[in-house]
Amino acid sequence: MANEAGRQSSSVGDPRDPEELEAAGITDPATISPSTTVGPVHLTVSQIERSLDYYRAAVGLDLFERDTRRASLGAGGGELLVLVEEPGARPAVGCTGLYHFALLVPQRRDLARWLAHAGQARVPLVGLSDHFVSEAIYLSDPDGHGIEIYWDRPREVWEGQVAARMTTIPLDVNGLLGELDKTPPEPFEGLPAGTVMGHVHLKVANVASSVAFYRSGLGFALMAQLGAQAAFLSAGGYHHHLGANTWESAGAPPPPPASAALRRWTLVLPDGAERQRVVSRLAGAGYGPNRENDDEILFADPSGNVVALVAAA
Repeated sequence: MANEAGRQSSSVGDPRDPEELEAAGITDPATISPSTTVGPVHLTVSQIERSLDYYRAAVGLDLFERDTRRASLGAGGGELLVLVEEPGARPAVGCTGLYHFALLVPQRRDLARWLAHAGQARVPLVGLSDHFVSEAIYLSDPDGHGIEIYWDRPREVWEGQVAARMTTIPLDVNGLLGELDKTPPEPFEGLPAGTVMGHVHLKVANVASSVAFYRSGLGFALMAQLGAQAAFLSAGGYHHHLGANTWESAGAPPPPPASAALRRWTLVLPDGAERQRVVSRLAGAGYGPNRENDDEILFADPSGNVVALVAAA
């Protein structure tokens, strides 16, 4: 496996890659349903108008609903992001929380169109990476929330090779933009229908306790682990629905109240029966819910990151 220092040449000035991995091989079946997916991510922001301008114009999300201090955004009719305003909120530096959320586009051409848009609109980027399983572009919103936009290589390319092959090398920017040479590019009008929340990557205080919660409690498979620094877990053999690292947060506390931070992320189970099985497994592992209602059951992981378990409609 490549051992990258996380530096890469690009048109945006050699940014630092925010997702590096050199992992030991792992074979670990999941006990959670293989149909499990990641749903909307909820964030606190300091200025909702500024955030809406950014997520609509720069990222390309559609506004679904809006009130004075809350907004819902998505693509193609599917909700992906919920923003809640806390005036004066500051980024939670040195705390656990969100490393990035990752928007998965359907085709490589969609990623190329987004990169061309970013160049034309001068959207600042913080990384461009080829992870073997995927190609990814990284950026950061006005409150410092990390964002990844990516597409997956076909599953037959990487299935069964995640721990051995998932890595970080510089993105072939020219090759990616070459997708637009095949046919004239359409005007960029936002992220395409079919864009989903592919995964969430968390800052955690301790990798071992996080793996215990998400693997033994929730039922994810451990796909790859970088010692005490990072772990990648999933359902259904996907390369990862969840990343957890201590690169900026080893031993750190959760964000203080009213921070511009992760409020919760969502895990969508196929039905109510599967959700109850997950809840029971978490209870058996010693984890109790923080809050429960008809629509969602919220658990805090050992680092204070909150996951909402919902059943698919």
